[in-house]
Amino acid sequence: MKIVFTGGGSGGHFYPIIAVAEELRDLVAKAHRRDPELYFISPTPYDAHALFANDISFIASNAGKIRRYKALANVTDFFVTLFGTISTFFILLKIVPDVVFSKGGYGSVPTILAASLLRIPIVIHESDSRPGRANLLAARFAKRIAITYPSSLTFFPSKYRDKIAITGIPVRRSLQHTQNRESSKPLGLEKGIPTILVLGGSAGSAKINEVILDALPQLTSFANVIHQTGKDNFEEVKNLSTHISKKNEHSGRYYPFSYLTKESLSQALHASDLVLSRAGSTSITEISLWSKPAILIPIPEQVSHDQKTNAYEYARLGGAVVIEEQNLSAHILTSEVRRITSSREVSNSMSEKGSVFANPHAANIIATELFTIASSHAGNEA
Repeated sequence: MKIVFTGGGSGGHFYPIIAVAEELRDLVAKAHRRDPELYFISPTPYDAHALFANDISFIASNAGKIRRYKALANVTDFFVTLFGTISTFFILLKIVPDVVFSKGGYGSVPTILAASLLRIPIVIHESDSRPGRANLLAARFAKRIAITYPSSLTFFPSKYRDKIAITGIPVRRSLQHTQNRESSKPLGLEKGIPTILVLGGSAGSAKINEVILDALPQLTSFANVIHQTGKDNFEEVKNLSTHISKKNEHSGRYYPFSYLTKESLSQALHASDLVLSRAGSTSITEISLWSKPAILIPIPEQVSHDQKTNAYEYARLGGAVVIEEQNLSAHILTSEVRRITSSREVSNSMSEKGSVFANPHAANIIATELFTIASSHAGNEA
């Protein structure tokens, strides 16, 4: 059994693939089949360690971005994608996969086009409430389409409805396992006060970092703050926080990290009482699985068309409040954090209402479909 995964350029496109791969290997083992051959085709490996840990072979494939504004790069990137499609065609011809699973993103386009030319079955998954252009293109070739938000249905032609299923977002097992508050001990958090976890996305957020630093004296006066800054921002944030801490008697309650591994992220999440996050669908799903109240700060629409819609879809359930970036300030943020963490009734209500969003079985549902299609694909060996 050979399965190709594709998608790119963010953690939201990549990590659900890892979650599906975890479930897929279990299904194959339970069926007493030979270990599947898994491949990830994309411009970059994104997280080479995660690929290695899950025995997924990486194959590079060039792909060009299509920008939402006029630019000469759109012309040159068209040819990058064209040549990427041609090279991926021959890669797939050599592998002969039984099924291709795409998470969307510009990095998936060459693989999807090549697979469609070779008539290889394609399954796609859309995380956002408003599908991206790569998945809207892939939908016309797909055998199955998995979505997260019911509102996504309106973006696909009605003739595709019989192959669409609402599955939710696959989440890695390590981030689903419930731990107790003892898991916070390695972090050295102060007891008896709430803990705020700040996640600015896989690359961090300069705007969120700036506001957190402005609000740091107020926030640490009543809470621990675990702050994922992003690797490129860490040194600057650390230096500024050190300067701020000279006048802050509670500076020991601030814990900046450049990046949180899945183990440390799991620790931080289970220790937290409130999560402040960007509004990528994978992040929202993880927050829901952890049953944590949240403050969502979506990336502005001119940068990302989907996060604002995602944030308000989730907020309508009652699991989060949304602060748009143009309204984000130290005062507003501190007021909302204090309001939520100081009321057990508010906090518990948000946790309960938000928990209904995630489907913990999403990865298994998609893996089962891939297994079924691959097993029935012509030429597949038992």
